[in-house]
Amino acid sequence: MPHAREHSVETIRRNSEVMGNLRKLMVVNRGEIAIRVFRTAHELSMRTVAIFSHEDRLSMHRYKADESYQIGQLGEFTPVAAYLAQDEIVRIAKERGVSMIHPGYGFLSENSEFARKVEAAGMTFIGPSPTVIESLGDKTKARQIAMDCKVPVVPGTPGPVEKFGDAKAFIQEYGFPIIIKAAMGGGGRGMRVVREESELEDAFSRARSEALSAFGDGTVFIERFLDKPRHIEVQLLADRAGNVVHLFERDCSVQRRHQKVVEIAPAKNLDNACREAILNDAIKIAKAVKYKNAGTAEFLVDSQNRHYFIEINPRIQVEHTITEEITGIDIVAAQIQIAAGALLPQLGLTQQRIRQRGFAIQCRVTTEDPEKNFQPDTGKIEVYRSSGGNGVRLDGGAGYAGAIITPHYDSLLVKVTCSGSTYEVARRKIVRALVEFRIRGVKTNIPFLQRLLTHDTFMTGNCWTTFIDDTPDLFRLVQYQNRAQRLLGYLGDVVINGSQVKGQVGEPSFKQEIELPTLKSNSGNKVDVSVAPTEGWRKIIVEEGPAAFAKAVRAYPGVLIMDTTWRDAHQSLLATRVRTVDLLRVAPATSHALSNAFALECWGGATFDVAMRFLFEDPWDRLMQLRAAVPNIPFQMLLRGANAVGYTSYPDNVVYEFCDKAVKAGMDVFRIFDSLNYVDNMKLGIDAVKKAGGVVEATICYTGDVSNPKKTKYDIAYYLDLTQQLVNEGIHILSIKDMAGLLKPEAAKLLVSKIRERFPDLPIHVHTHDTAGTGVASMMAAAAAGADIVDVAIDSMSGMTSQPAMGAIVAGLEQTHLGTGIRMEDIQALNSYWEQCRLLYSCFEANVKSADSGVYDHEMPGGQYTNLMFQAQQLGLGTQWKQIKKAYQEANMLCGDLVKVTPSSKVVGDFAQFMVSNNLTPEEVTERAASLSFPTSVVEFFQGYLGQPYGGFPEPLRTKIIRDLPRLDGRPGATMPALDLVKLKAELTEKYGKSIRDYDVISAALYPKVFAEYRDTVEQYGDLSVVPTRYFLAKPEIGEEFHVEIEEGKTLIIKLLAVGPINNNGKRDVYFELNGEARVVGILDKNAAVESITREKANLANPGDVPAPMSGVVVEVRAKSGAEIKAGDPICVLSAMKMETVVSAPVAGRIEYVPIQEGDSLSSGDLVARIVKEA
Repeated sequence: MPHAREHSVETIRRNSEVMGNLRKLMVVNRGEIAIRVFRTAHELSMRTVAIFSHEDRLSMHRYKADESYQIGQLGEFTPVAAYLAQDEIVRIAKERGVSMIHPGYGFLSENSEFARKVEAAGMTFIGPSPTVIESLGDKTKARQIAMDCKVPVVPGTPGPVEKFGDAKAFIQEYGFPIIIKAAMGGGGRGMRVVREESELEDAFSRARSEALSAFGDGTVFIERFLDKPRHIEVQLLADRAGNVVHLFERDCSVQRRHQKVVEIAPAKNLDNACREAILNDAIKIAKAVKYKNAGTAEFLVDSQNRHYFIEINPRIQVEHTITEEITGIDIVAAQIQIAAGALLPQLGLTQQRIRQRGFAIQCRVTTEDPEKNFQPDTGKIEVYRSSGGNGVRLDGGAGYAGAIITPHYDSLLVKVTCSGSTYEVARRKIVRALVEFRIRGVKTNIPFLQRLLTHDTFMTGNCWTTFIDDTPDLFRLVQYQNRAQRLLGYLGDVVINGSQVKGQVGEPSFKQEIELPTLKSNSGNKVDVSVAPTEGWRKIIVEEGPAAFAKAVRAYPGVLIMDTTWRDAHQSLLATRVRTVDLLRVAPATSHALSNAFALECWGGATFDVAMRFLFEDPWDRLMQLRAAVPNIPFQMLLRGANAVGYTSYPDNVVYEFCDKAVKAGMDVFRIFDSLNYVDNMKLGIDAVKKAGGVVEATICYTGDVSNPKKTKYDIAYYLDLTQQLVNEGIHILSIKDMAGLLKPEAAKLLVSKIRERFPDLPIHVHTHDTAGTGVASMMAAAAAGADIVDVAIDSMSGMTSQPAMGAIVAGLEQTHLGTGIRMEDIQALNSYWEQCRLLYSCFEANVKSADSGVYDHEMPGGQYTNLMFQAQQLGLGTQWKQIKKAYQEANMLCGDLVKVTPSSKVVGDFAQFMVSNNLTPEEVTERAASLSFPTSVVEFFQGYLGQPYGGFPEPLRTKIIRDLPRLDGRPGATMPALDLVKLKAELTEKYGKSIRDYDVISAALYPKVFAEYRDTVEQYGDLSVVPTRYFLAKPEIGEEFHVEIEEGKTLIIKLLAVGPINNNGKRDVYFELNGEARVVGILDKNAAVESITREKANLANPGDVPAPMSGVVVEVRAKSGAEIKAGDPICVLSAMKMETVVSAPVAGRIEYVPIQEGDSLSSGDLVARIVKEA
């Protein structure tokens, strides 16, 4: 025989039995109360039995019992009916040798018929006798008993109300308001407050129906309803010998829909005389009915401290825990022992020995969403971290990670009970306890409870039964960010689906921690970069203003540099994808190393929308964080005149508001330009910056070649006249912006010297791109000719389509009278950081390997050069780059030989890709312009939405392209009505909550769709700007640990553990370890869900077949099958890489069918619609 264990749970129980032959207890309930009873039964050395429905087969209560049995077979009972199946439950109990049955609360706890069946089967029912349950469970009988005992009751019907007519008779006598109550049961079900005649019939019908459904008995009665009463209840214990004691009172006034939410023991601020009367009356009724076991007598107390009996609940109450905490008495243990025959004196429970100590408060944490009218939430609990500590008690049933919350049962998750020496101590403790909870995966009412517990009325202890309904202020909820779990959702998506950042090819080639630069002083000591430097040009702006700053710059004997690394350099080389976190890491060292720099270009231009669109960051936060990190060096941004930082015109008030907010967020110098050198557009930006208090750096955008006498459109006279117009506007600094790198050294010398000669006091700032490889020479020439500032980029981020190398220019000027005041060793220190950083962002490299002197022909701006190359690849035109460069030159001439800078450069770029995609020559464009579906940007340019180009629009091409669309011949924004920013903020607040700032309003005004998508991403994943770039762009290795600092002093330690198989929903579970705890997130595997769709191609031989002019996504369908359509009418809108194209009908007729819908991805040539031409 196997050796018997000497020590086990069973031997421990046998050695400490206190219940004699009553050794096996069944709880006819589920969840929290079942577990509560099991625990006490185990303390009494009893064996426990659980029952469960099929839906509850994974519920925790079945595992807390020694034995558990399913009620019925699958499908035999509904989830609730299983716990009401009296005969089946009794059968299981008898078969398993159960000696005692505890009903808990709810379900069968107040069913006298069930109590009789239990006793008839030879088992002990833990509760009052069936007769007492019957008499007290029926509220009308209970009222009569109270009246017989001379205990006051609220005026009500003398018995059950069977018919609607009887209800009306009561109202004719007592009037409104009334309350209709279920005669059987409680918990707020079957109750309706009626204040008006019109509500009565519906409320009566609903109360009867609800009572029948909940308790199997639709009997109701009616009482006069008291306004703002307190709900006070008394915990009673009674034995078979007639001994009755009270365990003092509880205040259960905080209710919602007659269901208790928070309970307090004892009742605070209750009049002592009223308290004594209530306690005495409770005992009086219990003795009158020969009550046995635990029960609760409930009363209402009005504003005059008059009390009225409501009912006695012949069972244990949900809130019994607070009484246990203030008395030290285990009420469940008393129930079991009294049922077994013990007398109260034997248990030491005499009224004289029962004392109360301090206060206790209980909150019911439920899976209800208070923001959706407490709608129960269901799903899987992903994270469950509970509270604890001194004076904190938790009674739960479904509270654990992985638990499935179903819609079948009560939404109670856990009861939190806290005790303290005073009411305030207990209140503070329970607030603390709730703050410690972390429950993710399902909504809970914790934010509401926290708001409730900190409301002034609750803090004073003066709540009433309708306090929640009467106080809408309670629904200004405490907001939880759920940062860790949302962030894991993003990381899990990267693990399963890869990075979703547009333009990324592969993963970063650098996967180590980037080493931060170390600076040394002139004496060789290490510079403490954590201490902000005090010296820098920004001090003049702050203390003396923009005019004094410009004057000081002009008076500087050398040449100042502006570092473009933080904006234009990474826009030109890395598709503007460098994230804020990587700028912030090098910011302290930069503030020291470049303290004598004119400025850091760090904002505006494409960085504004790209931050939201692709990096999921807030551009305003970026500016403010960088400003805090670099207080001494001026910041410069790119302002597109009347276009602000957008690609179209905006109402004037939006531009003014943008500039004002930019200055307040930390911007100093505004490089104001217009993509067509249209001065009317620039005037708006100049005035807006002046009013905001910023430095006005107005810009002449350079194109052509002033050193070549054969190029006559944009000659020296043109630029001098343009400069004069800007000077007339009172600018502070002039910028010469050479976007394409066309400014040859001789041209730079000629242009700068002529401007310097004409405007000797005007600071001149020169910007170029090194596309052709002449950038350093051109900047040196400009400096020698009288330029005050030149633009450079840190060496490892310079050259080609970026700016000239900082080190080369600083070294070249170092031994001359034009020195920059920047040390070479500091440049090298910063350069080491950016060398690593560029490798980190290698997946965005455009693979431009060398200089391209062809820029002198195609004139493509440096930033656009790499972006357009990337766009071409995304549109399937990557192998036709040479043709695109040629088409760019042709498109430029078709537009009238433009100044090309965003957004005019985008017009030319879109035009070029359109020509290549559709294999069009310039002659074919001119010939077929009236029927082609041009990109939206091209159409809007010819309409005049960007302004008026120098030399005017080419005709008749303009007329052919815009057809019957409106044309603008002045400043586009001049006729636009002001945008109601107050209204917009209200709309955003309604949608996103009160976190909306004025900065957000501007973002939404400039980029409504981009802002909405960004906010949706933040809502889904939280603040992703804190994620290290390595893990933002690529998945970690299995077992790799990394850190994410979500705020100062709060760091998440994350480790990827495993990836699960795909399930039936197309999801995979991704397993992480977060701060040492296991976390699981379910991620949709997008690759597994991809369907192969073969689309019909347009037959180009059929004039009615409308092809997609380019690859893209359908964002809008404007035509329907069967509709009549005219030539030129829009059919749909396609979008690809910021380029939108309205596809229009080439012929008139009837639309036979439209085989596309919004969201479809199309390739060039796919059929968009088929038109049957008119006969």
